[in-house]
Amino acid sequence: MDDLTPVPDARSHLELQAIRQLLQAQRRRIRSYAERHRAAPPAPAPAPNRTPAPPSPSGQEVLDALTLPALLVTPVLGDDGEMRDAHYAAENAAARAYAADRFPEEGVRRWTGPTSLYEHFPALLDTPVPGMFARAFHDRAAQGPTMIEWVMSSPAGPVRINDQVRVAPCGEHLLLTWERGHRLHMAAAAQHLMRTCWAEWNLGDDGVEPSRGFRQVLGLPRKAAVPTLSDLASTVTAESLPDLYQTLYDVILRKRTARCELRLRGVAGRVIRMTAEPVRIAPGSLVWALRGVLTDVTADRHHRETAACAEGEARRQRERAEAVVDVADALREAVLPHFQDELAAYGLQAAAVYRPDEREAGVGGDWYKARRLPGGRLLVALGDARGHGLAAVTLMAKLRYALAGLAYTEERVEQLTRWLNELACAEGIESTATAIIARYHPERALLRWTCAGHPRPVLVRDGRAGQLPAPEGGPGLPLGVLPDTAYIAAETVLRVGDLVLLYSDGLTERRASDPDQDTRRFLDAAEHCHRTAPPGPGHDALQDYAERIVARLDGLHRTDDATLLVLRRTEVPG
Repeated sequence: MDDLTPVPDARSHLELQAIRQLLQAQRRRIRSYAERHRAAPPAPAPAPNRTPAPPSPSGQEVLDALTLPALLVTPVLGDDGEMRDAHYAAENAAARAYAADRFPEEGVRRWTGPTSLYEHFPALLDTPVPGMFARAFHDRAAQGPTMIEWVMSSPAGPVRINDQVRVAPCGEHLLLTWERGHRLHMAAAAQHLMRTCWAEWNLGDDGVEPSRGFRQVLGLPRKAAVPTLSDLASTVTAESLPDLYQTLYDVILRKRTARCELRLRGVAGRVIRMTAEPVRIAPGSLVWALRGVLTDVTADRHHRETAACAEGEARRQRERAEAVVDVADALREAVLPHFQDELAAYGLQAAAVYRPDEREAGVGGDWYKARRLPGGRLLVALGDARGHGLAAVTLMAKLRYALAGLAYTEERVEQLTRWLNELACAEGIESTATAIIARYHPERALLRWTCAGHPRPVLVRDGRAGQLPAPEGGPGLPLGVLPDTAYIAAETVLRVGDLVLLYSDGLTERRASDPDQDTRRFLDAAEHCHRTAPPGPGHDALQDYAERIVARLDGLHRTDDATLLVLRRTEVPG
């Protein structure tokens, strides 16, 4: 083949040599077999008795002996010597059988003598047939085969004719033969659609009998030489050579059908699936030829490889997501406490509900804390770090643990909030958060709290819910927005039975909604759940109340974490 290139490495060279030696050895076996079974020359025949020669067959008998449908036509010339018409002269039995099978009886007029072929079939004038007649007559050379398609009208409807036609000079006449072209046409179309071809390789002399679509499937030029098996081995990639050798070995020596896939070099990564079978003259004899069907599966392999890459990437993404979920679960357990009765000695009960944004591995920037401090006071806080996923939970953990340490300085909540703001500012412009930072003084039932851009706490007293008044000057800036920001604390004295609700905006926000409407929705939920089932004594009743509020506000609309922390003042044990 013209486009062969040398196989690059030594191992591939040895594998290619093995294939060639296998083919050469089989050729020697075939030639040796042929020599051993060569027929002896026939003995001289006795002199024949002189008998009269049989009469020559008539022209009609010759026509009828043809297996293809045939018409003998007489050229009709004009004054200029050009062929103007074609008159019917004779037809064979195969043509009559074709007409009876293909044309409705009433659709074709009966032959009544030397009449024009075009009077019987006017549609032929619009086909290549008249030109084939003219060239065959003037050039005295056979024409075709040519695919001819035309439509004939009939009472049952139009009949589509699709034949392969040949025209050849025959004395002073022209012989028109044809065969049903749709079978050949359909075979060629099937090869094109399925990118499949077939060939038979003669192992004795390297002869090849390919199908019409053979070159197309292999990506060869239309006039390129048909490759022998040795040529085919030279065109495949190095990794395909062992499979090709095994296939040839199985067919030639084991005498069984085998298949392999071959990647062709220099043909845009084309992949060919080859299924081959042995061809033998008689059962048990040598394999004289190899018959193979070749299918271009490049697109299929490309789709499979793309799907495999996508599946691998999806698997890696799933593994990463599962790892993030594991980390998130561990972080959530570490930073989100569970309350029972550990605050009872200070005259408080606490319950918390956390609903993560499931799109972000089940954890986000929400956090809360209620912790005892030296001196008999309690630290209470709830915050929301900007963003989602592990980036948000990382900032959340930094702020939460920093607050836990800073609270032991016994500084006022205003200073604690200011320090947290400095920490967030040092983390960068993306590290912003909102928070409520509070300290509870049980001896005075006093809650001192600051607001850093967060929704203000809600007080439920005697079943009525309302936001706590903002600190003087209003809520402060979110953490991490501007360094050296001062925060002012507000003070709220709690009565026995009062409920203080701290929540993140993920619980109330709706797309394109008004913040005032979000707050009103939360207040309505708190009052409704208190009115329908006031929380009884004990932690479990308080937890149930918190769960019902969240359930009433939560839904598919939520696009962020949602957190609710409920504090209730109780009698301080004596």
